[in-house]
Amino acid sequence: MHIEILTEDSSGQRLVEHLMPKLIGRFGEPHSWRSHAYRGIGRIPKGLSRSADPLRRMLLDQMPRLLRGYVKTPGVDAVVVVLDTDVRDCRTFLAELQSLSASCDASHLALFRLAIEETEAWYLGDRAALQRAYPKARMRTLDHYVQDSICGTWELVAEAIHQGGARAVRQAGWPLPGQIKHEWADRIGPLLDPETNRSPSFARFRDGLRRLTGAPSPNSRLA
Repeated sequence: MHIEILTEDSSGQRLVEHLMPKLIGRFGEPHSWRSHAYRGIGRIPKGLSRSADPLRRMLLDQMPRLLRGYVKTPGVDAVVVVLDTDVRDCRTFLAELQSLSASCDASHLALFRLAIEETEAWYLGDRAALQRAYPKARMRTLDHYVQDSICGTWELVAEAIHQGGARAVRQAGWPLPGQIKHEWADRIGPLLDPETNRSPSFARFRDGLRRLTGAPSPNSRLA
């Protein structure tokens, strides 16, 4: 099976690339994938317009065009779209995405997976990996975190890891927020344990990919 993976930014793309071999096996054995990063989440265009500017690389803006194109593309067996919910209601957002997919005749092709509130929640679902990546992390700042809650997730990770916390990141401004998110993906991502991650949204991503590809989990092989 060949999978096209769409993420809303390049740090999300890096994280997914680290995770894919852990979830469904090494590239080409037997599955293959190609990932694409966009420049933000954007919004679903009104009327599912076909005329979105292809140079405006916001993922949801391009989604109708992308799905219609993938439906016609030989060799593409599935399209996996990974998005942050931010402050959206996850059920409502997922229903909107599924309605969009149906309107593009792509329901058989598209799998949407949502990180709640942000993909940084997946790091917080494996605090052992976070601490291995950053041995000096201020882990006590995470004591009151409720997994996958709407709380300013990336800021909480920054409070634990970054010198000066989230305030220092905001004061520095762009490009530091993007840079540190790339660093987290590259340092924490390879250490994440898919089988013990406590994030429910990560589990849905993991299990959805395995159902899609028929890849067994390590636990199922031991059962």
